Amino acid sequence: MAGKLVHFELPAQDTNRAAEFYGTLFDWKVQDSGMPGIDYRMIEGEPGGAIYASDSGGRGPVIYFDTGEIDADVARVRELGGEAENKEPIPGIGWFARCKDTEGNPFSFFQSDQSVPPPGE
Repeated sequence: MAGKLVHFELPAQDTNRAAEFYGTLFDWKVQDSGMPGIDYRMIEGEPGGAIYASDSGGRGPVIYFDTGEIDADVARVRELGGEAENKEPIPGIGWFARCKDTEGNPFSFFQSDQSVPPPGE
């Protein structure tokens, strides 16, 4: 369903500490995503979530809204005065695009598409 919250990410300077905190606080099961070269810990549940290493000092959650037409929604954000990066692939999973609303609040779109190939293919 377009506009439904489908995923969230929590930046952390210490992913072990953050995983322990949220895992204990909410009884979440937190597991390594298995993605090579990235410390990205998946949180089981609905909506899906993750804790990731943020060297840039980012703060606050990033939310992902479902979309069936990511290119059209990215264009619409721009038309409405927000900011939107071009979509990026998540191989075997789908597409995402980082955006900011007119107030500067970050959010992202996610479009499921299991046919997205790995880089270089």
